[in-house]
Amino acid sequence: MHTDDMQTKGMREEELRKMGGIFKILSVESRIRMLELLKARPFCVNALAKHLGITPAAVSQHLRILREADLVIPEKRGYFVHYRINEKTLHLWDEKIHKLLSPLSEEEAPGFLQREGISLCPERSTDRRG
Repeated sequence: MHTDDMQTKGMREEELRKMGGIFKILSVESRIRMLELLKARPFCVNALAKHLGITPAAVSQHLRILREADLVIPEKRGYFVHYRINEKTLHLWDEKIHKLLSPLSEEEAPGFLQREGISLCPERSTDRRG
């Protein structure tokens, strides 16, 4: 394998790892509900806990994960920290998920398979006359 091929494969594996991380973060219902609320406006931990029906400690744990993913931004307001959605990260994740879940066009498919090292099989003829 050439150095360029190894770098491309390494970049692809890193991208897949990141995509798996996105889905892992979004696999928890409380975090999804939290993101929906934070898209509307900033909230403090106690307000999120009240609206979600979970403890402030649980909210803090979820917010820690969302902060580490750069999906929420903390803002100190007096004695409280309010969290708001990071629209830049949200948009980036939206693009990645949309790209993953969108079907490839007939023009894109052969290039994708070639980059993945998958050879194309000849199409079987549906003509059985001879």
